[in-house]
Amino acid sequence: MALHAFSSGKPRCPQRVLLLVSVVLAAILAGCDDSPGSDAERKARLDLIIANGRVLDGSGNPWFAADVGVLDGVIVAVGDLDDRDAVQRIDVQGNVVAPGFIDVHSHADDDEGKEEGLRSDDVRRRQAINIVTQGVTTVTVNSDGDSDPGLSMAEQRRQLEAGGMGLNVVLMAGHNTIRADVMGPDYKRYATPSEIASMQKRVREAMEDGAFGLTTGLEYVPGRWSHPDEVVALMEVVAPYDGVHISHMRSQASSPRWWLPSRDPADPLELLDGVREIIEIAEQTGTRGVVSHMKVRSMTHWGQSAEVIKLIEAARRRGVEVYGDQYPYDSSGSDGSLVLIPDWALGLDEDGDDYQGLAARLADTIRDPESRDLLYADIEHRMTFRGGPAKIVIFDHPDETLIGKSLLDFAEGQGMSPIEATIELQMNGFEDRPGGARIRAFSFHEKDIDAMMSQPWVATSSDGGVALAEDGPTVHARYTGSFPRKIAYYVRERGTVSLEFAIRAGTSLPAQILGIRDRGLIRPGLVADIVVFDEDRIQDNATFVEPHRLSTGIDYVWVNGEATLFEGEATGALPGIVLHRDTSGAD
Repeated sequence: MALHAFSSGKPRCPQRVLLLVSVVLAAILAGCDDSPGSDAERKARLDLIIANGRVLDGSGNPWFAADVGVLDGVIVAVGDLDDRDAVQRIDVQGNVVAPGFIDVHSHADDDEGKEEGLRSDDVRRRQAINIVTQGVTTVTVNSDGDSDPGLSMAEQRRQLEAGGMGLNVVLMAGHNTIRADVMGPDYKRYATPSEIASMQKRVREAMEDGAFGLTTGLEYVPGRWSHPDEVVALMEVVAPYDGVHISHMRSQASSPRWWLPSRDPADPLELLDGVREIIEIAEQTGTRGVVSHMKVRSMTHWGQSAEVIKLIEAARRRGVEVYGDQYPYDSSGSDGSLVLIPDWALGLDEDGDDYQGLAARLADTIRDPESRDLLYADIEHRMTFRGGPAKIVIFDHPDETLIGKSLLDFAEGQGMSPIEATIELQMNGFEDRPGGARIRAFSFHEKDIDAMMSQPWVATSSDGGVALAEDGPTVHARYTGSFPRKIAYYVRERGTVSLEFAIRAGTSLPAQILGIRDRGLIRPGLVADIVVFDEDRIQDNATFVEPHRLSTGIDYVWVNGEATLFEGEATGALPGIVLHRDTSGAD
């Protein structure tokens, strides 16, 4: 039997070697196979039996009827366990028993983790109930190239483990954070060979400390000024550790999110350019590459999912390991903080720290005919980029009669063009808020969501984090609803994918992408990260008006064999650990 032990931190047994022994013993005692041993050994008392489940084991295969036995935090038996004794036996009455969901793209820690995430002094945040109630048992953090500045992987691990967590954590090295640290304020250029060597040293240290790979945020500061060869050089360091590259690309639409016709070159990078870059980095370094939160944004590019899929499929036929992850919503995080009026027209500097007199500044801009024309072009570009005025909705404004209206409805009601309506929102809106209102765009098309979701190499993710009700209404619904929504809406209601397909996309596929070998399947010898749900009742309840409404229909969640959700109620337990990549084969 091949055993892989990747977890470190606070295992249920006091020493790692004891956990390994328990895994071996568990395999021997498993009642579902023909393991040798006496009847007494084969019928040793288990900690837990999950009885009468429909097991979807995470492989993508159809469900089968079975009981699941757990001992010392490890699955030891899958089969008919009627004759086995257990400390606790739970009859799940035909509900689905699946591996706990693995979120390959999360912001549950990152650079704000000390205050708002899994390292918070607030135990409610470390419990992460908004995530646990989705059936998630493991999150991947330091996404989009963003980690805690000045904090090593070893120290981040120590801080996470010191307080305890409601779920497991996979750590990644963040390119943007490393680049900013090495280059300082002079980052709007390509890095020099010596700077790249310094970055390589830091990436190597992170991998030695147990990072699973590198994340990049190539649309963000300072990664947007990096040359692809810089990322290749860093992934060459990651390659001997069998690490993965997970990337927010340079563009996921007709142009990068920061591009403006009035300010930037006429030939911006587009969606397919970003995909090609991720493929080329993976191909040159022999590593796995992941396109983060796959999407097609901008009306002009709706339907281009077909081209993205063709590119990735062609690369995979060549032997390049390229994957994607996707959250199941038609609105992004940046869609929720949308400002259609550019900073330059409001007289804001790069920091945007002076929000007084915005309407007056905009009026000054409009008075100049040349500036007005440039402003109109920028607003039109941003509206198109975000899905058009019919898909941009007002969520907060001093005039409460506007709340819930689309920008198009508001414009038509006022007898204005959408551009004029955008300016009107600023002129008569919140005086100290750029744009004058809180608006959210729904900038993706369902046909692109469906097409990408249907690919066997696309994993489910949330792009969310820890959230409490006191965090207010601007939190994205994905923080609380992602994994249940995929089943409730895209399996049960739309029929985009099958339940087996969706379970695999949230379990064994992300485990494969990350290189996690001790969880992600319901198999004897693997760690007992398990979720039980009713496929007819599972439901995301979070909306963009009420984003903190917890998901329902998930009855049980076990993390490392300990319940974090029991009979639909959060237990408050903190059994999570920081997973540790196996470095035994690294140079």
